[in-house]
Amino acid sequence: MEFFWLLLIAGVVVLLQALVLGRRSLRQIDYERKLSRSHCHVGDDIEMIEIIQNKRRIPVPWLRLESILPAGFQFGHQAETAISEGTLYQNHTSLFSLSAQTRITRTHQINCRQRGVFHMDSALMSAGDVFGLARANRPLRIETRMTVYPAYTAIDDMPEAYRSWQGEVEVRRWTNEDPFLITGVREYSSGDPMNQIHWKATARTGQLQVYRQGYSADPEVMILFNIEINEQMWRVVTEPMVAEYGLSCCATIAADLIGKGMKAGFGHNAIIATEDEQDARILPAYGSEQLSALLQCMAEVQLKSRQPFHEFLQSFVPQSSQENEPIHKMDILIVTPHVSQPIKQAITILEQAGSTVSILNVPDIEQLKKSHWNQSVYDKPSRKVSG
Repeated sequence: MEFFWLLLIAGVVVLLQALVLGRRSLRQIDYERKLSRSHCHVGDDIEMIEIIQNKRRIPVPWLRLESILPAGFQFGHQAETAISEGTLYQNHTSLFSLSAQTRITRTHQINCRQRGVFHMDSALMSAGDVFGLARANRPLRIETRMTVYPAYTAIDDMPEAYRSWQGEVEVRRWTNEDPFLITGVREYSSGDPMNQIHWKATARTGQLQVYRQGYSADPEVMILFNIEINEQMWRVVTEPMVAEYGLSCCATIAADLIGKGMKAGFGHNAIIATEDEQDARILPAYGSEQLSALLQCMAEVQLKSRQPFHEFLQSFVPQSSQENEPIHKMDILIVTPHVSQPIKQAITILEQAGSTVSILNVPDIEQLKKSHWNQSVYDKPSRKVSG
């Protein structure tokens, strides 16, 4: 009889603790997640900070946190965290206990290994009683966004053509024609755009005359990136490393130009989240805010083609001689893994319209695998460009 009452009392205690510690265990439990930075470059280290607070006077026997995070974030080892990795995402599960009226802070070291814009806005919190008879679940909505820019590439790891192009730009920096600075007229020469013809002077002299333009101290450089790995590529990039290296080159060039006090812009033919073609181009401008905008645009590039690159180039050619768009007089630097015949034809049209077009060829996958860039980007923190 005494044994029966002992079992009965034990059963009542177990049920009471299940009621108190089980279904009500997540009441007055607060959770907060934040990142040490909102943006960084591929290869940089950041911290993810989690704050869990138990405001109750009753302890939580066990608390489990589950989060779906990008696979490109490499976490440092932590004993209480289990990580299940997939191709695109990784599942983090942490299990621990909370004492009464306790606040704990957990710091995770993360190495950002993948470029992109990442939203980490969900988690699941679970808790229960000692014997697992009752439990409570609470989905958490957490607005956390992380932007990872392309890694900067050391100048020595850039294609050799970049160094020669740098020298040409420095020379033209003080001899670049300014379309808005008119100093007189001169006779028409082969290759002069039709919208530069001075019709009154032509009628007066009987020969074609064009505006004589002054010179600008700073050329405006438009960096145009081709996401297509080769001419046969249909839509999805088949060699991501080639595209990532090209974007690293674009980021390095933009930082180098703006650091030297010149205007830089960026455009590409890849898919972006907004699907608005105008969001895939930023016209040249000065300053650190411009560089941030360019890097943001590069981070948003998806490894899918939006349109053939030769069609994208044609969009930079004025549609009529009546238009007065300064973009057709910019220095255009094309960063591309290949140059097809349609691309060459588009470049010729741009040059006839008055642009100075240069090409920076991106190495193929076999060359990149053997290069120092592959190890320097993914084995070490991102290096900043001087200037």
